[in-house]
Amino acid sequence: MRVASFNILHGRSTGDGVVDPDRFHAAVKLIDADVLGLQEVDRGQTRSNGLDLTALAAGAMGAKDARFVPALTGTPGEGWHPPRASDPDGGPAYGNALLSRLPVRSWTTVRLPALPVRRPRDEPRVAVGAVLDDVTVFTTHLSYLPLWNRVQLHRLLTSIGRVPGPQLLTGDLNIAGALPRALRDWTPLVDALTFPADAPRVQLDHVLARRCAPAVHSVQVLELPLSDHRAVVVDLDVSSVSG
Repeated sequence: MRVASFNILHGRSTGDGVVDPDRFHAAVKLIDADVLGLQEVDRGQTRSNGLDLTALAAGAMGAKDARFVPALTGTPGEGWHPPRASDPDGGPAYGNALLSRLPVRSWTTVRLPALPVRRPRDEPRVAVGAVLDDVTVFTTHLSYLPLWNRVQLHRLLTSIGRVPGPQLLTGDLNIAGALPRALRDWTPLVDALTFPADAPRVQLDHVLARRCAPAVHSVQVLELPLSDHRAVVVDLDVSSVSG
């Protein structure tokens, strides 16, 4: 099984500043993941030409199932609010997506609140999980604010700890240094610099395993023609995953 994580910068290239759907489609196809976690995903945003980037990615990889979960409704940096039940379907939103070629038995969502201060105005965060036959895969994107991202990580790990069975956690944890790779009960599957994409200095993007010891056959860190992050790609033997 190939598991990958990619902070896509809403599909924008740092070279020309353009969100090109063909370029985005080609990048996702090149990753060729069975399960793909995407962060900084737009839906219906002017800056990304109104595209539904989750649907575009699903088509590129041949996903059988996909779930976009907004972290906020509206436009980041402009007018937005935390998601509400009354928000219109398909309206402008921004968040994370998880896509799978493998059958998804059920989905789970964990909401992580923003830092409760007026300045700086932080954005709420979210994690989405897909329960597969052999493992549950999560993806998330934590706050850029130091210390608060650690609080969010603790809350996330506590919440998903209630989900039984083997787990993989993917995403942009926004925490540089040893912490993500040194988490108790979690095994890091990627040890490589991922940000910024053109000359990486830190690792922000991770694939971590808990309650399992998958056989890892290969790890790739891909510089793609969009985003300021590199994609992390892990080929692992799902048959070796066991609680």
